[in-house]
Amino acid sequence: MNWLLLIIAGLFEVAFAACLGKVKETSGLDSKLWFAGFLICLSISMILLIKATKTLPIGTAYAVWTGIGAVGTVLVGIFYFNEPATFWRVFFLSTLIISIVGLKFVTH
Repeated sequence: MNWLLLIIAGLFEVAFAACLGKVKETSGLDSKLWFAGFLICLSISMILLIKATKTLPIGTAYAVWTGIGAVGTVLVGIFYFNEPATFWRVFFLSTLIISIVGLKFVTH
């Protein structure tokens, strides 16, 4: 169950990063609403991370949480914000995914 909470926390990390991207692109009320979304997603992500670390090792949980956030944020950047998907960017993203999966398998 705590692995599921950790994955959801990572997805909310992606959401708060995406909200930050939208804050940068908008102004006025739209910007304030995206910032509110950022704060809500940040809070949910942190609460779920705290719950997950009650039984998972903090080093592993934090690494997986940030890894999910990093991978998800890069993918959102590529598919939603039209950032470049260069060979090296995709290559290193793949190595990050392999590392996250590896941490899951070696953690008891």
